[in-house]
Amino acid sequence: MSWFLDLKARPDCRKVEQDFQDWLSRSPIHGRAFEQALATWKLLGEVPPAYEHLWRPVVATAPARRRSWTSWTAGAALALAACAVALLAGPSLLLRLQADNVTRTAESRTLTLTDGTVIEMGGDSAIATEITASTRRVTLLSGEAYFDVAHDASRPFTVDAGGVAVAVLGTAFDVQLADGETTVELARGTVAISYDGRDHKQNFELAPGEMAAVNHDTGAVMRGTIAPEDIAAWRSGKMFVNDVTVEAATERLQRYHGAWISVPDPALSKRRVTGLYDLTNPDSALEALVKPFGGKVREVTPYGRVLTRF
Repeated sequence: MSWFLDLKARPDCRKVEQDFQDWLSRSPIHGRAFEQALATWKLLGEVPPAYEHLWRPVVATAPARRRSWTSWTAGAALALAACAVALLAGPSLLLRLQADNVTRTAESRTLTLTDGTVIEMGGDSAIATEITASTRRVTLLSGEAYFDVAHDASRPFTVDAGGVAVAVLGTAFDVQLADGETTVELARGTVAISYDGRDHKQNFELAPGEMAAVNHDTGAVMRGTIAPEDIAAWRSGKMFVNDVTVEAATERLQRYHGAWISVPDPALSKRRVTGLYDLTNPDSALEALVKPFGGKVREVTPYGRVLTRF
């Protein structure tokens, strides 16, 4: 898997290609290990089945002919890596080009803006900031962040997350951006939330202790209350979710897990959960997430988890 990731990260590096060829030629075990890594990638849905023929020959050729096909195998791996770059690294690279601050998986970071506002970023998150004499704006590009906004009546502070805008003067709140949904949890002060979708518009306010989730597709708003200690619970190593799908909860856990996580069963992924989960042990959190539905966590490799009902 390390070779696969290295080839994916540097598809045009001749030294990496040569080192990979040398590594493959040293033992047939290496070829079988590389096959397992690519099979795992396919199982997680990241490699189309059409590419299967590119890596099957890794273990199908006799050792005596290894030198004759290692170059072809490496070329196939590089082609596969380039495909992976387009599918996975592309969006990540775009985020990094847009972002002013980015965190890695399970990494938290605290930064202070020039106006005195403090932002705590959760794992695998990205933000872009714009602080001028007349404007204070932050765009949450991915992940989650907690904002403790410095009061400035002349410059309202706005956070944009997936088209959902949160406007304040001085307050503290948490914003989570997931695939298809933005969630806001308010610790103190008041926030005005607006959503200007293509077919749906929303405008409303939150009071301390309230939370709201805005669906990007329908514009529907799910509102509720939240205990103060559960607001931005990730800051203390916990994840609080309120009536969300297993798929959505898994997406949040993914930001704190080093392996790729897949939920291929729609019947499981669409079940809804409410609970508090331990981010310091993401595998245990995954088990607690699916156990009420008879689900199991399958560790296909150290780099992959598949959630199933059997």
